[in-house]
Amino acid sequence: MIGSVGELAARTWAHLQPQDRVWLADLARRAGAGARVALVGGAVRDALLGGTPLDLDVVVEGADAGNLTAGTGLPAVVHPAFGNATLILPDGRHADLVRARRESYPVPGENPVPEPGTLTDDLRRRDFGLNALALVIGPEGGVTLLDEVGGLDDLRARVLRPLHPASFHEDASRLVRGARLAGRLGLEAHPELLRQVQGALAMAERTPRLHAELRLLLGEPRPGRAARVLEEWGAGALLPGGALERLEALDARQEAGQTVPAQAYAAALLSSAPDPDALAARLGLGEKPGSLLARALGDAPAAPTSPEGILRALLRPDAYPVLTGRDVLALGVPPGPAVGAALAHLAALRRAGRVRSLEEERAALSAYLSGHP
Repeated sequence: MIGSVGELAARTWAHLQPQDRVWLADLARRAGAGARVALVGGAVRDALLGGTPLDLDVVVEGADAGNLTAGTGLPAVVHPAFGNATLILPDGRHADLVRARRESYPVPGENPVPEPGTLTDDLRRRDFGLNALALVIGPEGGVTLLDEVGGLDDLRARVLRPLHPASFHEDASRLVRGARLAGRLGLEAHPELLRQVQGALAMAERTPRLHAELRLLLGEPRPGRAARVLEEWGAGALLPGGALERLEALDARQEAGQTVPAQAYAAALLSSAPDPDALAARLGLGEKPGSLLARALGDAPAAPTSPEGILRALLRPDAYPVLTGRDVLALGVPPGPAVGAALAHLAALRRAGRVRSLEEERAALSAYLSGHP
């Protein structure tokens, strides 16, 4: 990433989708000369790295975000008490408009207390330097890149640097968010980040937002990479023992060209927990990952490329494709209740460990049929 600040601003603007440039420019025009409208955070970071940002966060200084939202003509949910709004863009994406604010943490681990502030305040309250960049859109359509905290240098060095000495103590979820970014973008930890890891671990149980970040980790393109980052930073204890290896094994399947859904990663994480139900509740995963895990550990037939089949190969490498009702019919069992009885007999043998391969099932079925004409 090279170029003057002006060139980088133009490059960031060019990386936005054309329709996003239109509504952002209109927003800045309606905000007026006395206000500032800025695209902030991950969208600016990703555009500077050469990507096309999809998630847009906009900070407004000196104007009412709700009134500006109403003028866009886009569907929106306005939060008057906070001066914020969420727009629904024509392609279904969401964009958040928030008033500029500063924050304090009277009680570390709990939600921060926001107060109205300037755009500079808003950038300085953020987690990492490379997430504190802003693209200010002028009322006449010009754009300016604002770097209040040295975020451009961090981005050039591809390093994650917390902005405050007590950043992770105040909000331990920032540790997991950093690992997600590092795993996705190939970033290195600044020494200040590593210094704060123990403080984050000490506050983990008192930071409910950390569980939400762990849930988001499972939705990363390669969750195993983020888990490996946590391990390398000395924070592997945030995940159950054995979870890292299972998540990385699923990453390897993706890298080999297989599609692995986020639910499979969630189920793999649960499989490594002493109490999967408790972990699912703590992370807010819902019932689907647990149900998927139960199916993977069961004996019902599953295609190798299905989520159940992928998990079964991971968790039960010695598992084999068991005989199905169609197979039983083909081997001479008459249609009707006898098929169910034969399948139940084979399932009981599997649970007892008396059959361990498809060949042994066939032999067991033959013996069963010979004893039950």
